Amino acid sequence: MEYSLMTKLAAEFVGTAILMIFGNGSVANTELKNTKGYHAGWLNIAMGYGFGVMFPVLMFGGVSGAHINPAMTIAQAVNGMFPWNEVAPYIVAQLLGAVVGQLVVFATYYPHYRDTDDAEAIFATFSTTDAEGSRFNYFLNEFFGTLVLVLGALCCLLLPWGAKDLAAASIVVGFIVWGLVTSLGGPTGPGLNPARDLMPRLLHQILPIAHKGGSRWNEAWIPVVAPILGAIVGAFLYKVLFAVA
Repeated sequence: MEYSLMTKLAAEFVGTAILMIFGNGSVANTELKNTKGYHAGWLNIAMGYGFGVMFPVLMFGGVSGAHINPAMTIAQAVNGMFPWNEVAPYIVAQLLGAVVGQLVVFATYYPHYRDTDDAEAIFATFSTTDAEGSRFNYFLNEFFGTLVLVLGALCCLLLPWGAKDLAAASIVVGFIVWGLVTSLGGPTGPGLNPARDLMPRLLHQILPIAHKGGSRWNEAWIPVVAPILGAIVGAFLYKVLFAVA
């Protein structure tokens, strides 16, 4: 069934919002003081992001493709797998969805933002940064992490077994994200998605949060550019090596 563009955009909007609620919500639950999950650990965050991708792909994979990530949309268009005339609308829907999802996280954890005086912990609930303060390492991890994510997701969703059973493929994609956060997530967070980092960073800048510190705009280009380039390479590898004619 072919859905209208507006329905596809609604799916991208809602799907990206769900990604933020599950993903950055799990970070907030782990990092902010006096939550029930305070100091729950890295696996709690990895699980949140894994489910945050799994559920939108299950819900909307058959509607919009559930890109929920501008890097995925651009990568598929560059590689001739997605129409260019839908790229800008998809990205706008994803960016707006990220804003709404992050606002839900902020609203539901508002008392805990007030309780928290650690600027690093607060920032982590919004955006990413490199644990060593290295821009090169930041770029490298975001590039390769997104490459693996896009290659893995496309193989799962578009190869014959996944196309035949979208639900099973969607669950595996969620596990890919879960695994990536546990394996390559230590250095940067990770972001792997320009919308997931850029829009929460903007909200971090403008929302009235005590002790929040700076929004680190001098490095904000990295989790935008590196995921896009990594995604383009990942989609290229899928198309050249594995795509079924």
